[in-house]
Amino acid sequence: MHDHHDMHNEGVPDYHQPPSGTLTEPPAHGAAYPQHAGHAEHGIQGDDDHTVHTHGQHAGHSTAMFKNRFWLTLALAVPVVYFSPMMGHLLGYMPPEFTGSAWIPPVLGTVIFFYGGQPFLKGGLQELKDRTPGMMLLIAMAITVAFAASWVTSLGIGGFDLDFWWELALLVAIMLLGHWIEMRALGSAQGALDALAALLPDEAERITDNGTETVPVSELSPGDLVLVRPGARMPADGSVVEGQAEFDESMITGESKTVARGAGDTVVAGTVATDSSVRVRVTAVGDQTALAGIQRLVEEAQASSSRAQALADRAAAFLFYFAAGAGVLTFIAWTLLGSVPDAVTRTVTVLVIACPHALGLAIPLVIAISTEQAARAGVLIKNRMALERMRTIDVVLFDKTGTLTTGEPELKDVAVADGADADAVLALAAAVESDSEHPVARAIVRAARARNLALPEATGFASLTGRGVRASVDGRTVHVGGPALLRELGVVEPDSLAASTRTWMDRGAAVLHVVDGGTVLGAVSMEDAVRPESRQAVSALQRRGIKVAMVTGDAHQVAQAVAADLDIDEVFAEVLPADKDKKVAELQSRGLKVAMVGDGVNDSPALARAEVGIAIGAGTDVAVESAGVVLAGNDPRAVLSMLDLSRASYRKMWQNLVWATGYNVLSVPLAAGVLAFAGVVLSPAAGAVLMSASTVVVALNAQLLRRLKLNPSEAR
Repeated sequence: MHDHHDMHNEGVPDYHQPPSGTLTEPPAHGAAYPQHAGHAEHGIQGDDDHTVHTHGQHAGHSTAMFKNRFWLTLALAVPVVYFSPMMGHLLGYMPPEFTGSAWIPPVLGTVIFFYGGQPFLKGGLQELKDRTPGMMLLIAMAITVAFAASWVTSLGIGGFDLDFWWELALLVAIMLLGHWIEMRALGSAQGALDALAALLPDEAERITDNGTETVPVSELSPGDLVLVRPGARMPADGSVVEGQAEFDESMITGESKTVARGAGDTVVAGTVATDSSVRVRVTAVGDQTALAGIQRLVEEAQASSSRAQALADRAAAFLFYFAAGAGVLTFIAWTLLGSVPDAVTRTVTVLVIACPHALGLAIPLVIAISTEQAARAGVLIKNRMALERMRTIDVVLFDKTGTLTTGEPELKDVAVADGADADAVLALAAAVESDSEHPVARAIVRAARARNLALPEATGFASLTGRGVRASVDGRTVHVGGPALLRELGVVEPDSLAASTRTWMDRGAAVLHVVDGGTVLGAVSMEDAVRPESRQAVSALQRRGIKVAMVTGDAHQVAQAVAADLDIDEVFAEVLPADKDKKVAELQSRGLKVAMVGDGVNDSPALARAEVGIAIGAGTDVAVESAGVVLAGNDPRAVLSMLDLSRASYRKMWQNLVWATGYNVLSVPLAAGVLAFAGVVLSPAAGAVLMSASTVVVALNAQLLRRLKLNPSEAR
């Protein structure tokens, strides 16, 4: 790898030196993040706090747990339902009778209640303590009432006919199925901090008077001298005291270009020395490093994200109050009519059928199908709340580099001095660069080959650190580099070139000169390539009434050039990595709901802070883990797929919820006996039939989502 450091005119960011505004020298001991100094470590509340519900009912519950409980509960439920006299009467068969057969439903039903119902009983108790009734409490109420009433019937107490063992078994099995479907469909974003921690090496080479020793990173202290070899990650923040190397700082800056670091320069934990060894004096370790500052930002942003209840929870809360109120009124009304047995029967029936099977499947089925459809379109939905929130988004904030652009330099223009040929100058530059693996060199060679130019043979390639490159072509010494190279060679840019290079600089392009001996033959401009798909994505979002903003650490002129090209509504330029999070908060302070699209570690806090965090899949593991949505490819148009899917799935959720809750709103009063005077009473058996029909309708309606076509390349 060679060095194009300072390869273009002063004041313009190049492909090795971070543009003004990027994090190049974070102060030691966490000073780069003063707003977080002294903060106690938060117990991070990742996305799976509300993967299914938002009150922590699933703390400690895994997908495998729901899966295992469902299959065992289902196996136990089959004989319970089969030996139920009510189900036999309903379906027109006589359950076989033998010694002890009558006790099969009570015994197996009790196992189902305590084993299969345990997550709901615990969750319901927690909701009761938190005074936030939701799905868990609604389920817990129904299965507890069914359990108690069924045992009263089985033991022959009071002469009641309230055999709900079959209803208890089916309800627990279906609810476990719903929760399993939902948790399987969604990933957990709890790995953000683990992914950040993985950027640090486990060991470091500490330099002592007796040579070097390998020690755990935890044993390093400020003031220690460490050796960082080529390809190794920095174990701590520090200052280079000896050597020079190209550092990959993409995990901090989000920029793909490497940066030259030499004696006196600050380096950051987690960054990689790509080409040579350096000796570094440690200035900050552990919690005081810049990486730890980003970790704290991720924690705080995730902890501050909205805890708004999901749709099913709101519906369940309504039904809980509705059922509880209806149950109380039912008992009072029938007791006043002088029929206590009827009061008990009607009240129990109301409380049992108040928990609709359909509601337990309404949202999970939509989520599962939506997730499957999204995956086929290259969109991985990790957090169900992200799917629900996307439809409400007012502005999409894109990180520039690697998201709207490729993050790789691209040759834009070639200008030549009087008498020179543009193709010949480009071929000469490509010949000199052909032995280099640097992104700039590859871009120049790629451009020459795209024009089918014949490259002369170059020998004696050499990299001139901080200035450019040199090679011999046909016995002539040819240099390619920036302003520092011109100064070193003592040559001046011809006036005929100045007009072109000045225009390039004004839009933030990097400028490289081609020098043959002592003569400047021409110059080329290098710019971060804008993805062709970005224009379509921006215009399609704007047609949907959504504003598009861009955030970048690049200088203003670079950002404005890209924004003008893409017709972006608002630009945040020269933004420090720690401040991307603040830009999301700034937009939110205006009352806007924000979707953030990014790919770097420095984007992680902003991804977590936004209502919807969308990570480009080609980005770092940390960005992916901090986001609620991951785009498997680099196509920003996939954001449109997410938006369309969110709107369509939300409609399905509402349709299913209206159907599921509507059934209850109608059936509960009938079960309570409000039309008993007219001879219309909803029996438990009839309630079961209607409940099953409601579940089938909800399932079929969710399947209609499969007709939605999500193809980013066809987005309009």
